[in-house]
Amino acid sequence: MKLRFAPIPNGLLHVGNARIALANWLMARRHGGGFLLRLDDADPERNRAEAADAIQQDLAWLGLDWDGYARQSDRQDRYAKAAEKLKASGRLYPCFESDEELNSKRDQRHRRGLAPIYDRAMLKLTPEQRATAEAGGKTPYWRYLLAPHPAAWQDLVLGRREVKLTAVSDPVLIRADGTPANTFTSAVDDIADGITHIIRGEDQVTNTGIQIDLMAALGGRPEKLRFGHLPMLAEDDGARPGKRAAAPSLRSLRNDGIEATALSGYLARLGSAEDPSPEPPALLASRYDPGRLAKAPPRFDGAQLLAVNRKALQAMPFEAVQDRLPPAATPAFWNAIRGHLDLLREARGWWDVVAGSIVPPLVENEADYLHQALDLLPSEPWDEKTWPVWTGALRTATARKGKPLFLPLRLALTGEDHGPELAELLPLMGRSRVADRLRLAAT
Repeated sequence: MKLRFAPIPNGLLHVGNARIALANWLMARRHGGGFLLRLDDADPERNRAEAADAIQQDLAWLGLDWDGYARQSDRQDRYAKAAEKLKASGRLYPCFESDEELNSKRDQRHRRGLAPIYDRAMLKLTPEQRATAEAGGKTPYWRYLLAPHPAAWQDLVLGRREVKLTAVSDPVLIRADGTPANTFTSAVDDIADGITHIIRGEDQVTNTGIQIDLMAALGGRPEKLRFGHLPMLAEDDGARPGKRAAAPSLRSLRNDGIEATALSGYLARLGSAEDPSPEPPALLASRYDPGRLAKAPPRFDGAQLLAVNRKALQAMPFEAVQDRLPPAATPAFWNAIRGHLDLLREARGWWDVVAGSIVPPLVENEADYLHQALDLLPSEPWDEKTWPVWTGALRTATARKGKPLFLPLRLALTGEDHGPELAELLPLMGRSRVADRLRLAAT
């Protein structure tokens, strides 16, 4: 088994790309197969050098590796030979119509109630007419003559699928400037690279039908190739934490504070009946089965991703995050807060609570209670028993319990109405800082 991920390096990977890459990687690793990273960069106008580097960096951050690496820009000779083979068999034919002429033809077909597909007029082009066109300065582009029968396959995700090639325009495989189209180069490479399975987006179903026909014309055996098409992600305005984006990039999610294990665990189970949980790809592979995914488009839910990210942070040891915490942060601090963070950057705020300065809110109508709490504040040294001892004394003195007992203290000491256990925060804050905040909140 051999699978591949073949992005066009024209920008940053978004979550839809990452889901496709992850699905191919998981399928390969589950079955002990190979995984190829191939940059489909045969068209120089669509490529950016920095994007090629970013793709590799983002995939590595997500936890993916690859057994081979290739660039289509290094394979131009291969495509030229394949094109000559198709020309010799009559399956690749020259065309000279301009965009204006093609648009006019489409308009005419539309007015006649016909499907807006190419009419194959250039198949009737005589050698003399071609010579005249070229003598007049025109350079042909080349269309592929699709077969008259459907292309069908048993999809790994969607079940049986069929593309009626007679309802599709003959695709342009070679542009007038000689640049091969991605539809063509992908088919050529998938044969040469020995690809056995391809998982891609559902928007590529028609293209898959074309490539099946094209691979057969090139001498491949597309009936041996297995395809799976993942339903496209439904849009979600909350996909990127704190920002509006339906398909955020991996780079933006990483910068926002999403952990790699949270994203991989979420994407791997998106569209399945399993609840997402943070897991690295290496652990996800043993259970991955594209056949268990729903056929309906799943929604990329930013709020759900944040919930998975919270689980990821809660499970991470201090050593795994130490270099991203404030320099003086301790294991005790991390253990106190790690179950209360959606994003790691929120740790900065809790560090200010325990080791820095905050301005606590004025706790209205609680001045007498906070002064009483200050009077009953235990002497140091403090440990995890200090909080229950202190609040127990307050309960006895005031007859308060539950929210009236605890909430004014939490607001005064942290500025928040919820958060980490104060039994763990109190020893980190120290008596002097706690006393100062009680006084400020009571004034």
